[in-house]
Amino acid sequence: MKSAHGNRVKQTANEADTSFYTTSWQDGWLQIKVPVPFSLKWVNSYLIPEQAGYTIIDPGLRTDEAINVWTAVLQQNGLQWGDITRVILTHQHPDHYGLAGYVQERSGAPVYITRTAHEYAIRLWGEDSGFSHQLQSLYEEHGMPLQEREAIADNLETFVAMVTPQPQVHYFKAGEHMQIGGLSWRLIDAPGHANGQLCFYQPERKWMICGDQVLPHITPNVSVVPWEDNDPLADFLQSLLVLKQYEVVLAYPGHRDPFTDFHGRIDELLQHHASRLDKMAAMLSKEPRTAYGMCEALFGKRLNGNAHQLRFAMSETIAHLVHLDRKGRAASSVIDGARFYCATDASDLETPEA
Repeated sequence: MKSAHGNRVKQTANEADTSFYTTSWQDGWLQIKVPVPFSLKWVNSYLIPEQAGYTIIDPGLRTDEAINVWTAVLQQNGLQWGDITRVILTHQHPDHYGLAGYVQERSGAPVYITRTAHEYAIRLWGEDSGFSHQLQSLYEEHGMPLQEREAIADNLETFVAMVTPQPQVHYFKAGEHMQIGGLSWRLIDAPGHANGQLCFYQPERKWMICGDQVLPHITPNVSVVPWEDNDPLADFLQSLLVLKQYEVVLAYPGHRDPFTDFHGRIDELLQHHASRLDKMAAMLSKEPRTAYGMCEALFGKRLNGNAHQLRFAMSETIAHLVHLDRKGRAASSVIDGARFYCATDASDLETPEA
């Protein structure tokens, strides 16, 4: 099946018939749909030919299925692990970061990530990580019952094996330039979805490697992180405005397929969050709510029994409430050990049309 920019070829990863897709793009780039065991189904890795060897951008989560996919991709392209000469990580989330150490062990390739993103990864999965306890305390403050908090802690524990071993890393940072695929790319700070995330812009081709900052068809998760005292949604929205200043003819995202209407998608994301904020403010004008109560009202039964999705929904709900608070559209107070939010702006009494 052909796309406007390349050929998509269904292939088989192993004798168990683990299916996956690769898509060929310009300059010999390969988009590899690496499977992940949750609702996103797959994450994009990009295999890029260099003058010597190949660069991998975001190798995926460490699972047997993902390793089978990579083994087949290398074999079917006449490559070995030793042909991988560099791994670049757009950010630290496990579905992008998890296989980096595994690839490094087999290839000897250096792994590049920002210092902020790497520090986050170590706080999550380092030997002395207290992240699970911190997250449970945050959720308890915001009204989540014990049973759900414990289920989330159990789910988090399953990710440790999927990011092991941890890579030895080199740091790069926003504002620098890097040669990728024989072209010079500008590194752009892209916070909000993940502090320390980078996008990569190629001005001659007008290409953007955008990680999870701008995704087609789905909205990037924006979450409060326990140790970060900031407004991640404000960071995300401001980042979108910065990215909109770049002329982009083709964007390579972390999920779904590369796409062309970069500015149009940014406008849709900005409108999505504006509508979500208005809806939540209107709900708060009717009655105070905890973040957990708001999360239930917004996402409902879709989260029942799914600790992974509940964590994303809860953290994003808190992020929106924090933003409303910082903007003076909501206020919070602690009642009987739980934080409740109420609206402060009379103009929020009516819910706008979606």
